[in-house]
Amino acid sequence: MPDASDDDILATFANTEKTFFELASEQRLAIVFRLNNKSAKISQLAKDLGITMQEVHRNVSRLQDAGIIEKDPEGVFSLTTFGNTIIKQIPTFNYLSKYKEYFSEHVLGELPIKFIMRLGALDKCEFIKGIVAILERWKDIYREADQYIYEIVPQVPIDLIEPAVTRVKERAVKYSYVFPKNVIIPKGRKELLKKLGHNEFLSKGAIERRMVESVQVAVILNEKQASVLFPTQKGETDMNMMFFSPDPTFHEWCLDYFRYRWYGSDIFDESRLKEI
Repeated sequence: MPDASDDDILATFANTEKTFFELASEQRLAIVFRLNNKSAKISQLAKDLGITMQEVHRNVSRLQDAGIIEKDPEGVFSLTTFGNTIIKQIPTFNYLSKYKEYFSEHVLGELPIKFIMRLGALDKCEFIKGIVAILERWKDIYREADQYIYEIVPQVPIDLIEPAVTRVKERAVKYSYVFPKNVIIPKGRKELLKKLGHNEFLSKGAIERRMVESVQVAVILNEKQASVLFPTQKGETDMNMMFFSPDPTFHEWCLDYFRYRWYGSDIFDESRLKEI
């Protein structure tokens, strides 16, 4: 016989199952999202959603029983605190479902649970495939920066060094980057950095750099746009597929992740760089 703790677990799953079951309906989801925008009576819901009063009545009754919505004395329906919180989680399921095939071949790497729980922030994005297309979008992020360029990357494509440093020189953009301690850099990097005045910008604080033990999840962003790349099942950043977006919520996720890793990083050690 299961003990008390097992009973508690089963009860928890039963509640979760009921919530998922009630939301597993196109009409009920439509009602929930409509009420997320504004409270409404049954007649208004029927009109806005193009369904009959009977259908609305049946579905709101089920949502009420599940504790997702409530009705005031005037017959106006609105989301409960529970319902309002649940709807905030739906973008995460939507994002993971939309890119189910991608995430069957990729992992979340070193992402802390607090960022995994916010993956729904990445829902409004463009999925870019192919190294050429990704490098061009990467350059665009540099070119369109007016305040800063932040990035956490596992390696340094030599074609991207000049656009970044040039933006610092021409627009006084702040450039901060994080490398892994086993970073591989391209041949000719030192000469190119010297030519571009990289060390001068370092001494002025216009360019900052740090190191972390490893980089699996990469982010590249300016103050308006952001992108993220996840690792393959081998734990290596997949540089052939990228999620990009100017969406503020997407940007906030990437910025928060950059800051999380930046403030947990070590000083930059030039001697650890391996040139190939």
